[in-house]
This record gives sequence, C-alpha cells and structure tokens, in this order.
Amino acid sequence: MEHSTSLTQHIHATPEKVWAVISDIPGSASTLSGIDAVQMLSDGPYGEGTRWKETRTMMGRSETVEMWVTQADPPRSTTVKALQGGADYTSRFSLAERDGGTDLTLTFGADVVKPTLLSKVGMTLFGKLGMSMTRKALAKDLAEIAAKAESL
Repeated sequence: MEHSTSLTQHIHATPEKVWAVISDIPGSASTLSGIDAVQMLSDGPYGEGTRWKETRTMMGRSETVEMWVTQADPPRSTTVKALQGGADYTSRFSLAERDGGTDLTLTFGADVVKPTLLSKVGMTLFGKLGMSMTRKALAKDLAEIAAKAESL
C-alpha cells in the first residue's frame, strides 16, 4: 500500500548549484525552515551510504528520523530513504536543465512495510489528508531550496 506524490519547481540556477544545495546535509537545517536539527552519522562527502538524523516538527510534534542516501548521480538525481513507524519513505530528487535553469522534481513515497488492519484503516482515513500536508511541506522545501540555489 503506497502513497506517493511528485512536485516540480523551476529554479533559476544551474543543476550544479541546485545539487550543491540538496547535497549539503549539514547545512539543510539553515536552508529549510521545516528542519529543526541535523545530526550527521557518517563522514565524508555526500554519496551512497551518507547517513544522518533529521528532526522536523509536523503537526506540533517534533520527530527525529534516521535517513540515508541509496543512490547519487550528481548533478542529475539522488534517492534518500527513511524507515519510521512501520512505513518506508523514499524521496527522489531529479534535476533537469531547462531554459537556462533547472527543473527540480521531488517524488515522495510512503509504503507501509507490515500493514496491520489498524494501519490500513489509518492510511485509508488519513492517507489523503497526510499526503496533502506532506505536499505542502514538500512544496515549501522546494521553494526554499530554489531560493538558496538562486542566491549562490
């Protein structure tokens, strides 16, 4: 049972500048207002295997999630995964050069790993509302990534 959404933001910056923003995990808390804190769990440059803990406040609740990079093809695409509360989350960023700038597409998916009857009912009842709130948060993230990349 998967719920997914995809959004695209045109950014007036090169794919390299956009990549520099999305791959700057230690700096993401200062770029994205939705992130309260980031704790790096791995050393070295951004790439497959990079791990960190990200704390966000959603619906008044602060939650910390461990995230990791499963795929990185700079400056074209990257995939980040997280597991939380029985759900497997995937965020895929795709960068495409267009009109002297970059189209940044973010595809976000939530897949219930071991669905129980209760989680199936919850996803049915709250899935659309949850995805609506998620889309708003993702759209804000994309706008803030754009503002940062355009200022570089």
